[in-house]
Amino acid sequence: MTLFETIRSALLAGLGMQQKVNEFIDELIKKGELSESQGAKLVKEWTEKAEKGTEGFSKNFSEILSKTLEKMNLPTKDDIEKLNKKIQALSNRVKKLEGVKEEGQEQ
Repeated sequence: MTLFETIRSALLAGLGMQQKVNEFIDELIKKGELSESQGAKLVKEWTEKAEKGTEGFSKNFSEILSKTLEKMNLPTKDDIEKLNKKIQALSNRVKKLEGVKEEGQEQ
């Protein structure tokens, strides 16, 4: 299973869990074991906790991904832009030198 598939499964499981919690609370309300306000409060509390868990997961995942990319020693966008600028500058210098060389040959 790839990393993408693992993350996808975790997110889908989270969504499925939220739906099950809502269904469970709705059922308790229908049976009269909870009032609508109690049910709404429980849904709100559960949603807040789930969001905090998601934020923590997202932060941890970002940190792991950053560390992995750092270990892979891949060039950053800035690195590539700097190299492109250097290449362009060198290319311009070569063109100028070739122009001077051609002028010197004509004489």
